Amino acid sequence: MNLFATFLFLLLSASMSVHAVEPADEKRLDEVAERGTHVMPFDLEKTIHVFSKTPEGGIQQVVAKDKSDSEQIQLIRAHLSEISAEFRQGDYSKPMHIHGQDMPGLDVLKTASSGQIKIEYRELPDGAQIHYISQSPQLIDALHQWFDAQLSDHARHAVPGHPHQHGQHRHSH
Repeated sequence: MNLFATFLFLLLSASMSVHAVEPADEKRLDEVAERGTHVMPFDLEKTIHVFSKTPEGGIQQVVAKDKSDSEQIQLIRAHLSEISAEFRQGDYSKPMHIHGQDMPGLDVLKTASSGQIKIEYRELPDGAQIHYISQSPQLIDALHQWFDAQLSDHARHAVPGHPHQHGQHRHSH
């Protein structure tokens, strides 16, 4: 391998490890998936969560693996629309029900006053997304912790996104 290829490989390996989140153990993954069936109306096996951290917060997407599965797409949109409205009111009870009372980041997010986190819902062709935007370093850090916890707990059904995509889903699952 030439020097440039070696350098490129090391650079890519290092950048991927920075964003790596360890999946929860199998028992925890099973428990989270089970509790999720009582909160999320869509089928986890037919969808994928994408969590993209951004400098101002992050983008949470849920998309159907089958782009023609209109039932899953409608269920995703209904759920994300509903929880984005709840989050705007400071109500994070649904993620707490799925992930537990001590989910990283949620305690800080619940303390945000109105307007400190801008929460934007948007439909995607294959699902929907919620974009979280804040100027507060403490809230941005809490959002990133929350995203990491979700990636860990939904490891079978979630992937980290790429901040440079700015909400555009490019995964083909």
